[in-house]
Amino acid sequence: MRALLAGVACLALSGAALADSPSFSVTVGGTSDYVFRGVTQTFEDPAAQGSIDFAYGLFYAGAWASNVDFNDAPSATAEVDLYAGIKPTIGPGPLWGPVTFDFGVIYYAYPGADDGANFISGGKQLDYVELKAGYSMVSPWIKGLTSGTTLYWSPDYSLETGDVFTVESAASYALPQVGAFSPSITGAYGTVYGDVTEGFSVGGDNEDEYSYWNVGLAVAIEKFTLDFRYWDSDIDVVTNGGSVCVDQGLCDERFVFSAKVTLP
Repeated sequence: MRALLAGVACLALSGAALADSPSFSVTVGGTSDYVFRGVTQTFEDPAAQGSIDFAYGLFYAGAWASNVDFNDAPSATAEVDLYAGIKPTIGPGPLWGPVTFDFGVIYYAYPGADDGANFISGGKQLDYVELKAGYSMVSPWIKGLTSGTTLYWSPDYSLETGDVFTVESAASYALPQVGAFSPSITGAYGTVYGDVTEGFSVGGDNEDEYSYWNVGLAVAIEKFTLDFRYWDSDIDVVTNGGSVCVDQGLCDERFVFSAKVTLP
């Protein structure tokens, strides 16, 4: 076992050595509807989004921002996410392709939010922290396929609704390149678990877990990426509002178009 762990450590460190030059990138884009885990965050309106990212060896950090609109339930106009973590890589091995792990922390902030502006929030904070641990693996059997699963945990979710776990699996399949276009089919399926006794309510009733999914076509054109995506969730009934979805129309099926450019 010690020999195996030592081998894994050496592989991870060798991966870090190959990427020991610091790198920065800036991404700017927009979307027809900012959807997070199956629920619109902009009341079905468009959003402008951007991020700044830094990477050095295994370490990464960055900030991401978007406008939001919860229709004053509670009142907020912007979301700023700060994140950091490490991404060690092992492999490929005899029966698996390269596996990249991701261990990180995300702080979701809503600067300027009036947490007490609506009865739904009840003066509780929108800001919250999540820890995450996941992996993605390049398939050794199907060329162009990458898949993985990530676990997210918040000790006190948004609106102070206690422990919330999210498990999300995602996959991407690269299609043959056509000229300057590099298309891929991507999708994800996730489930969010909360506790109704701590205030986590999917649709205002006693449901304290739900699932969401998306599938779409992403097309990369040099530094630009266009994304056409279908979103849906299994939230079927919304009564008296909830901490996750306050209206049925905000968490049902929808098509979303996004575009972004990453520099340099």
